[in-house]
Amino acid sequence: QKFEETLPATVYRIEKYLGSGLVKGVGPKFAKRIVEKFGEDTLDIIEETPDELLKVPGIGKVRVDRIKTSWQEQKEIKNIMLFLQGNEVSTSHATKIFKTYGSESIAIVKENPYRLADDIWGIGFKTADSIAQKMGIEKGKFVRLRSGIFYTLNKLAELGHCYATREQLIEKASVLLEVEQPELEITLDEMLRTNDIIRDVFEEKFEEKEAIYLPPYYFSESGCAKRLVHLMSGRQKKCENPEKILEKVAQSSQITYDEIQWQAVKTAISSKVMVLTGGPGTGKTTTTLGIISAYKQAGCEIILAAPTGRAAKRMSEATGMEAKTIHRLLEYKPPEGYQKNEDHPLEGDVLILDECSMIDIMLMYNLLKAIPEQMSLILVGDIDQLPSVGAGNV
Repeated sequence: QKFEETLPATVYRIEKYLGSGLVKGVGPKFAKRIVEKFGEDTLDIIEETPDELLKVPGIGKVRVDRIKTSWQEQKEIKNIMLFLQGNEVSTSHATKIFKTYGSESIAIVKENPYRLADDIWGIGFKTADSIAQKMGIEKGKFVRLRSGIFYTLNKLAELGHCYATREQLIEKASVLLEVEQPELEITLDEMLRTNDIIRDVFEEKFEEKEAIYLPPYYFSESGCAKRLVHLMSGRQKKCENPEKILEKVAQSSQITYDEIQWQAVKTAISSKVMVLTGGPGTGKTTTTLGIISAYKQAGCEIILAAPTGRAAKRMSEATGMEAKTIHRLLEYKPPEGYQKNEDHPLEGDVLILDECSMIDIMLMYNLLKAIPEQMSLILVGDIDQLPSVGAGNV
């Protein structure tokens, strides 16, 4: 629950404390010599007149400087921890804060505790806000409202939204932050001016509405659109006569395809980007097998992928080919991120993606960035299947 730290009082304890490795430049050997020389006054000497340590045999100027610096650092850490814990910050958060800001921790937290939510992973608006309240920061202060608007947009993103309309955002933030709406309007305009957030305009029922985005979602969503347009205008690997290919597929296949399925296979081999959609039992898997067979007949290299491990496994079982998760396909490595991207694109002629309803906007954007211009993309899915966990309606 709690502990209290008292400085060691007996000579034996002082020697143990100094020799513990806490103070750089003092090991057990020097701790013994220092305590033999100064006894119970040792800690006062180090604190107030550290140059006295030169009187101890074997301790020179360099070592004394090291001890001085280390002692100051110890005090610094202790003061920061005491200040943070005095404002009811947990020890684990206090450690993160000290690691991020070092000796400037107290100054930064006093000036703007909401920076913690921006800079430190694991500290969110709620934690920063409770620290700020303990420090007596007013509810209507700009730094709080700015951080609160980010928090509100993130909360909406957790519910799946890439953006909020201006009215929706102001209304929700006003409730969450317990402040009046006009104050939030002013803050929002300032954040738009400094590009902390991004505004886009759309029409709904002949009325102009404002969409307010967090930058990552804005760039993912507009990026997906740009990439798809770019892909569709790229050149496709030339297939021989599609009719001939379909004949070969029919001859080599045990499956009987109906008219719509044939149409889908034909569309797939003559399109750069295609969506194959239908409910359960409508023959998506059968059609996908036909598409794979047609592309194989055309001599194309095919990549299969799906958003989850289970979906990839099902795809492998149905096709007899290897299917990867999108993360594995893009060689995702935290913390560096995706190894496959515009500079290191995927290799192959066709990418077939299954269970597309589960892909969120950020994952889709990272995938599209890694697809080279000449590759064809086939998206297979069912609008009534599971939606994505992350934000977006891909």
